[in-house]
Amino acid sequence: MDYIELKITCKEDYREILQAEFAEAGFSSFSDTPKGFDAYSEPDDFEKAVFDDVVERYYSAAALKYELGKVPKQNWNKEWESNYEPIFVNDRCAVRATFHEPMPQYEHEIIITPKMSFGTGHHQTTRLMLRHQLTIDHAGKQVLDVGCGTGILAILASKSGASSVKACDIDEWAVENCSENFELNGCSNMVVRQGTLQEVGFDGTYDIILANINKNVLLEEIKTYVQYLKPEGFLLLSGFYEADVEDIMAEAEKYGLTKKAEDSEKNWAALVLSR
Repeated sequence: MDYIELKITCKEDYREILQAEFAEAGFSSFSDTPKGFDAYSEPDDFEKAVFDDVVERYYSAAALKYELGKVPKQNWNKEWESNYEPIFVNDRCAVRATFHEPMPQYEHEIIITPKMSFGTGHHQTTRLMLRHQLTIDHAGKQVLDVGCGTGILAILASKSGASSVKACDIDEWAVENCSENFELNGCSNMVVRQGTLQEVGFDGTYDIILANINKNVLLEEIKTYVQYLKPEGFLLLSGFYEADVEDIMAEAEKYGLTKKAEDSEKNWAALVLSR
């Protein structure tokens, strides 16, 4: 099946903002270029009206130019992967690719082969989630990762002592990638399934739920997450801007959630909520 390919040139300051905006139009894979980025969407996910709105709003301010086309499904991040650099979180966690040297000096070492999946640790929202996870006791806990991407958050949960970790993503490539990364990291207590949380059939309740998605999905799904969250459990959210925190909290408070922690980086935000 052909995928929709979007080639963007824009001002550097708008690169990450535009990636977040075009994600709302159905694009789920992004690769930076010297003057902007390329993005890819499954045809069924592409929302033309949302796309046109983003272009109209940012056309002048971002000096935005674009080309839309179609390409066969492939690993579009291959060249990017070859330049993948390790990242470090709070001096406790290292995230690296298979071709980097081992880093046993870190408390947690996560090995990621990213392919097309979101969650390499380089995006602010992933780092924010990892930082929050490092503050929470995972020992013996049951963890759920919704929209798992590469599985990076689920892997940290497993390496932090979680008794079981379940993960799901709507993207077939992400689920395949996640499974490979679980194996790479020797995580045997983890299960990943394709579909939405409502579709995958996970039962029971969880001590920690992780969701790094986007504002609109989170606003729709918070009520569902609460149903899966144990009393006094933790819900970690990211994928939205600092300006969106008020809206996220307004929805969360409807279901008895309170804010335990908040962090931000380059206008992106993350929250730790609890019942």
